[in-house]
Amino acid sequence: MDVITWYLEQRSPDALIPAREPRLPVEVVRAEVPSPEFGRFLYTAVGGDWQWTDRLAWTYDQWMTHLTRPGVETWVAWHRGTPAGYVELEPQEGAQVEIAYFGLLPYAIGGGVGGHLLSIGTARAWDLATRWPSLPETRRVWLHTCSLDGPAALANYRARGFEVYDEKLNEPGDVDEGTTPGPWPGARP
Repeated sequence: MDVITWYLEQRSPDALIPAREPRLPVEVVRAEVPSPEFGRFLYTAVGGDWQWTDRLAWTYDQWMTHLTRPGVETWVAWHRGTPAGYVELEPQEGAQVEIAYFGLLPYAIGGGVGGHLLSIGTARAWDLATRWPSLPETRRVWLHTCSLDGPAALANYRARGFEVYDEKLNEPGDVDEGTTPGPWPGARP
């Protein structure tokens, strides 16, 4: 199966176009305590139906090493005490911040949470150095998405002011769209 990957960026905080308030009320909070269990839960609950597999083999120590890197942040959208989605920020060389992971749990899709969470996550990428004085001021926020991700992903990124700067066509190998890595097959409503 052919997969298209799009690389998108913002080069100024002024590029961010905030979404309107979601129909499903959420509170977005930073997960300040590094927790490999919670990180893995979010990763599988959000990414399971979209073929996110690169971190499935990570050990507890690998998760902890990643989550305790200066500037790595996880922001979680909560609806009535239940996680609705998350965005993970990862600082990189050259005063760049990658939105490494972003997505919603299946029940929250379609409630306007995605645009709202992406708006907050992107704003937090731009002001990351205010919380991490050892990091330089952010000069670029970037991310990538692919044709295996949710059908609204690319449109949401563009609506928030991200611009495509590269596109690649590749073959991922043996991706079976009928089999998902978690939280269980067919969790998507």
